[in-house]
Amino acid sequence: MTRSARRSLAALLLATGTHALAAQAPGTPDDAIRINQVGYLPDAPKVAVVCALAPRAVTAFEVVDASGRRVLGPKRATAHGAWGPCAETYRLDFSALRAPGTYRVHAGDLASPNVTIGPNVWNGLADMPLRYMRQQRSGWNPTYNVAVHTKDGVLVDHPTRAGEFISASGGWADASDYLQYVATSATATFQLLQAWRDHPRAFGDAYQADGRPGTNGVPDVIDEARHGLTWLLKMFPDDSLMLNQLGDDRDHMFFDLPQNDSSDYGWGKGGARPLYPCTGIAQGLLRYQNRATGYASTAGKFAAAFALGAQLLRGREPALADTLTRKARAAFALGEKFPGACQTAPARGPYFYEEDDWADDMELGAAALYALTGERKYRGRAMSLAAQAKVKPWMGADTASHYQWYPFHNIGHFEAARRAEPETRALLAGYYGEGMKAVAARAKNGFNVGIPFIWCSNDLMTSLAVQGVLYRQMTGDTRYRALEQSAIDWLFGTNPWGISMVIGVPANGTFARDPHAVISIRLKYQLDGALLDGPVYSSIYKNLLGIALTKPDAYAKWNTGFIVYHDDWGDYSTNEPIMDGSVNVLYLLSALARP
Repeated sequence: MTRSARRSLAALLLATGTHALAAQAPGTPDDAIRINQVGYLPDAPKVAVVCALAPRAVTAFEVVDASGRRVLGPKRATAHGAWGPCAETYRLDFSALRAPGTYRVHAGDLASPNVTIGPNVWNGLADMPLRYMRQQRSGWNPTYNVAVHTKDGVLVDHPTRAGEFISASGGWADASDYLQYVATSATATFQLLQAWRDHPRAFGDAYQADGRPGTNGVPDVIDEARHGLTWLLKMFPDDSLMLNQLGDDRDHMFFDLPQNDSSDYGWGKGGARPLYPCTGIAQGLLRYQNRATGYASTAGKFAAAFALGAQLLRGREPALADTLTRKARAAFALGEKFPGACQTAPARGPYFYEEDDWADDMELGAAALYALTGERKYRGRAMSLAAQAKVKPWMGADTASHYQWYPFHNIGHFEAARRAEPETRALLAGYYGEGMKAVAARAKNGFNVGIPFIWCSNDLMTSLAVQGVLYRQMTGDTRYRALEQSAIDWLFGTNPWGISMVIGVPANGTFARDPHAVISIRLKYQLDGALLDGPVYSSIYKNLLGIALTKPDAYAKWNTGFIVYHDDWGDYSTNEPIMDGSVNVLYLLSALARP
């Protein structure tokens, strides 16, 4: 649901014939050792975490192999006090164990699930989020085997062209509703291309361009990026009209599969959806409005995706590359002409993507254009913009507005450094280091995490991990390696709930079985590779509109602290899959692979 608030939950419960319950699932153990369910690279930090729901002393631990033979320890457990629902936390550092194999960590009467160490533990996983992306496709959708949302769209909020039809079918649904945003789609397209450029051996070719099974001689990640680029071109139909959004939260009155979409935007049920242009001023057709100030946040993202697409596809599709090059230049020029942030437009509800920063997006666009064209004006512009966007403001903060500082890591610093001299490269890497340092200062707890637990906290956690990977690659400095690894571990099970935040990863692991997604509810379809929104402050959860759980909370014992997570489709704030976050995870998984 765009992480906007969404449909009335009462209507959803009525639609599925379920009723909210509040009981606790019985038989859940009180204390547990949490681990990364996927496993650990031999040279990576390795820390399991004890989360005890009542005070208990854990002084030492040991690691045993598959035969029960002790291979490490006894070693001292490090106490870190209470955190979240945990009355006591202990960190069990077994980094010294590097030999590939399967192990278990024991601490007193507690035993972890199986722990895997090996150079190949992440191999083959980078393709997983592509499964989710194919399911999210608008236009031809290979999961449903039908074309969906083919009537898009009608231009709105334009001084001279309102009511004009512009063909805009395609792209991806943003989350578990069917809204589509350039901000998230262009970022996802860029990261798909970036992942293939940086880690091409992490990806395979098992699907055709339309998403149906079968090889076509093109890596599946490029097929998906190509799908994104095609839609982005439709959203920038001429050099003066830059579109930002397809649909609005009137979508949330509808809860069904996309081929049955009966939303009504004023042109009849199941008709065309509204297309919102960048205007540089506040937008919102109904009760609520955003605080938009310019085009540049969207224009920079357009320019970056088009420029990297042109660079990587010119050998395969030179005509397309020429078009992308021209559109990248035009998009960047509009961003220069209209600086400021272009936010998404609300309608019936008060929630929207409150993006306030834009210099980072224009930095990324300039860096990508310099890599494509070699024109030094773009290099100079990238560096001046980098000085305005040094550190993402959420890093070191305890809260932020929804998508206020997006993307959640500044991809532009890494791209601007790729062709820079050593001094400039060090400067840009230093900005990353400042952000990591700010998060580390807040990570004085048993799980070694320091992000704000706002909506889409998992996207922040993923960006922290990716920024750590990029920082090490740029500098060789490992001072934040433990923080980076803690973020990775959190995503895949080292958290109070012991759940992987990526559906289906690992296949035999503990992950969400009841996400907030109609395809999961109605068709029992498992959304492999989808990143969930993730835990939020309990204060946020309690104040959101239209949330009620639909069954007993299996994690009730771990939802007593300042953050909560529910594996329940009734909780759109913590258990909804997100498209852009899933591609962020894809980049991380490709970086961790060792094929």
